[in-house]
Amino acid sequence: MNVFLDTEFTDFLEPHLISLGMASEYGEDFYAEVPYPDCACSTFVREVVVPLLRKIPHSYFTVDNLHLEIIKWLEIVRRNKEEVYICVDSQTDWDLFCEALDCRVPPWCNYKLVSNEIVELMLYDFFKHSGLPEHHALYDAQANRHAYRPHQSKK
Repeated sequence: MNVFLDTEFTDFLEPHLISLGMASEYGEDFYAEVPYPDCACSTFVREVVVPLLRKIPHSYFTVDNLHLEIIKWLEIVRRNKEEVYICVDSQTDWDLFCEALDCRVPPWCNYKLVSNEIVELMLYDFFKHSGLPEHHALYDAQANRHAYRPHQSKK
């Protein structure tokens, strides 16, 4: 089963997790926001990402509780004990996912880089028709789910 993951974080030099979104291939979604050091945010993050936060009810977690919530959700959406492929378009997303799990990634969770299998026109289509903003972890994960086309070019 594919689970598309996206994160928002403070900056590229020393990324601290701000939010994490997951969208399973079957349609289930998970979204979490965590405390982050505001002073570590880039100008882009302050202007674009931060205004999108705190819009989804019941999505704010402490860092200590986040790994439990992620594992609980993954176990719920995982069907018949199948392998789960955490699909990311960036290594940073995977690194922050592992950090959120306190480096205790379940053995049935596998890393899958899908950046070359995300069709840009399908991303554009998702955001145009949904009206949802980019640079929100959940919406970007949903967009990647929508635009994922294995074995096709990015165009």
